[in-house]
Amino acid sequence: MKLSDFDFDLPDRLIAVRPAQPRSSARLLVADGDTISDARVSDLTQWLRAGDRLVLNDTRVIPARLSGLRHRNTAQGPVAAKIEVTLLEPQGDGTWSSLLKPMKKLAPGEEIIFGGDLSATLEHVTDGQAHLRFNLAGDDFDAALDSAGAMPLPPYIASRRPADARDRVDYQTVWAKHAGAVAAPTASLHFDNDLLTRLAAMGVQFSYVTLHVGAGTFLPVKVDDVTRHKMHAEWGRVSARAAQEIAATRAEGGRVIPVGTTALRLIETAARGGAIKSWEGDTDIFITPGFTFQITDALVTNFHLPRSTLMMLVSALMGREKILKIYKHAIRNDYRFFSYGDASLLIPAQT
Repeated sequence: MKLSDFDFDLPDRLIAVRPAQPRSSARLLVADGDTISDARVSDLTQWLRAGDRLVLNDTRVIPARLSGLRHRNTAQGPVAAKIEVTLLEPQGDGTWSSLLKPMKKLAPGEEIIFGGDLSATLEHVTDGQAHLRFNLAGDDFDAALDSAGAMPLPPYIASRRPADARDRVDYQTVWAKHAGAVAAPTASLHFDNDLLTRLAAMGVQFSYVTLHVGAGTFLPVKVDDVTRHKMHAEWGRVSARAAQEIAATRAEGGRVIPVGTTALRLIETAARGGAIKSWEGDTDIFITPGFTFQITDALVTNFHLPRSTLMMLVSALMGREKILKIYKHAIRNDYRFFSYGDASLLIPAQT
């Protein structure tokens, strides 16, 4: 498989910089086998049925983007440099792995001053990632980060506009619970409480799993032979309860439908032995055409970047040629793409 096999041309005008309001008014492309239909996310009640189980990622996005100043005394007097920080994940030694911009403006041992009482010292740089030790911990750190930080919008939005107060709500699911993600499980952003209530009333069931989405989800694939790509690892957990619920749904003939590629990757990780079990750890599962799905019957997902690992995942589920046909239809009909864009319900043909 070559990277070019997962490429397509996307007009810039179709990259969404704001979500639909209300959430469930976003458009929904339904690909049921060979049939493509145009609908709205609020119409999911027409496509799902009693006994189906939606698997939802309950990670909470932290305001991981910080702007601060590094101060130095020089022969010419005091100077300051602006440092942009994107937190990636906490480390076992108490530091945070982070991306700094510009990295060359900060040396080990130097401090960055953020808003309020928050500051951090650079301890070392490993593999292009800075390891920062903050002056606060626990609830004090969480409160200071909430005050000083901004939501970590993906590059294709951040390059067009800065994050603002609206993103504190827009870039968070209505069921977000466990803090730790630095990117949202974006397919889930389309669900509001009204839609969840209507789905529950018709007999659709829900299970919650946790996968802390990392910034690596936006990293480009740099090798032409996609089998040589090293997938980024993300921490996740499938509880015993969630595993039992999912297994029961399959046993009763219901469909298991993850909402988002993060939930899909997590449950397939937990079912690598053929049956889903409780699981916790770092997953770097890389799903490409030829993958055998153990648990997933269908998928709710957004429209993904060309030449990305997520294009490979949906191609594995539906078939590459079919996905390219689906995306051609979406572009021709002005669907909005990426994190704040429209959604799709992908239902593979029964074999």
